[in-house]
Amino acid sequence: MSYKIVEKKQLNDVVFQMDIEAPRVAKSAKPGQFVIVKVDEKGERVPLTIADYDIEKGTVSIVCQVVGASSRKLYSYEQGESIRDFVGPLGQPSEFIYENIEDLKKKRMIFIAGGVGAAPVYPQVKWLHEHGIDVDVIIGARTKDLIIYEEKMKKVAKNVYLCTDDGSYGFKGLVTAKLEELVEKEGKQYDQAVVIGPMIMMKFACLTTKKLDIPTVVSLNTIMVDGTGMCGACRVTVGNEVKFACVDGPEFDGHQINFDEAMRRQAMFKSEEGQKLLQLEEGETHRPVGCNCDTKGGK
Repeated sequence: MSYKIVEKKQLNDVVFQMDIEAPRVAKSAKPGQFVIVKVDEKGERVPLTIADYDIEKGTVSIVCQVVGASSRKLYSYEQGESIRDFVGPLGQPSEFIYENIEDLKKKRMIFIAGGVGAAPVYPQVKWLHEHGIDVDVIIGARTKDLIIYEEKMKKVAKNVYLCTDDGSYGFKGLVTAKLEELVEKEGKQYDQAVVIGPMIMMKFACLTTKKLDIPTVVSLNTIMVDGTGMCGACRVTVGNEVKFACVDGPEFDGHQINFDEAMRRQAMFKSEEGQKLLQLEEGETHRPVGCNCDTKGGK
């Protein structure tokens, strides 16, 4: 079976969106989940967070940044062509979809997206909007050209605040500085934050929300490799427990995550020597219990 690329959009120089014809995935998809894409028979499995889904059209949107061989190969495919595998939805949906709607309407929520993180934030904000819940969104990037999903987000969020490190667009500074300004200078109050972006950004965003006493959820989609828990790449310590982002998450309590450990593992997992060292250090907790698979890595 193959999956047709219904539409392809260039979001900036290195990020693109594809709408894939996958009716069964679209029908079952929920905010926070991901899919595994395999371009051809010999292609690598690439986990990508669902950026949108349309049940009527039977399509699922994915957003990918060109960083390696697999993402470059996916990028080479054009509208009308088909990819080999499109498996999903996988992972645990965002927990708020199970909450009582009337209770959710009373919550003051803010979503903080860094770079490509705006794509997985969008279906969550869209779902809340469709259920009559208004939320605020902060989108940050290094420069104006790297901001994505601005117009889409403005259609579903109450307020969208844009930040650039270089000041080329919107607020000049980091998303953490903008959050502090909203809370400490503008008197905004939030009961829940959802943060998605690069690991270092999520780490400092969580330090900020902890200081501001805002419970925070983060998505660890960036550390997934195999997407099934077998490779051990997405092993993370949450509180005192070992979790695997692709099967237990990808969303977790951001204030309970050991980000320094996660970032160290992310760097080490890129080399074969690093993978072997991690296996020695972590022993039987390196992969989920009962997994005897070989390790493969890289996108």
